[in-house]
Amino acid sequence: MEQRLNAFEKGQNAMRAMYGVGAYLAKGTIEQELLHLIYYRVSQINGCAYCLDMHSKDLIAIGENPQRIFLLDAWREASLYSDRERAALEWAEAVTRIRDGNVADEVYKRVITQFSEVELIDLTLAITTINSYNRINIAFRTAAGGYEVGQHKAALLK
Repeated sequence: MEQRLNAFEKGQNAMRAMYGVGAYLAKGTIEQELLHLIYYRVSQINGCAYCLDMHSKDLIAIGENPQRIFLLDAWREASLYSDRERAALEWAEAVTRIRDGNVADEVYKRVITQFSEVELIDLTLAITTINSYNRINIAFRTAAGGYEVGQHKAALLK
């Protein structure tokens, strides 16, 4: 498929608002490795090739075990993830795939045992932000494969 337009170039002012969220989360208390796992998992659910390319490269660059990336779609069956990671992944899936107008109480009860209330707000912000990036990239057919680690870091610092 041919890319429709480059939202990151043409929509710099609009994208700057989203970069602000990324800058906030980069300084937060949720581990960067976990955020990247969440970004990758949500991108799997949404089928965003650009974000899968980006976050797989970012995960490898920060030292993530590739096996954990390969098995992320089957995290429930794999023993490679901590209880905190499992709670975050379950929350990410529930927020991304909202069913019947809400996120189930059972999911909330599990995630709140692993995250403080402020962390849960930040985690939810991270999930909704990657969902937004996925939708922008999918809508405009952002080409996957060319991302280089750190490519967007300068935009976060503006």
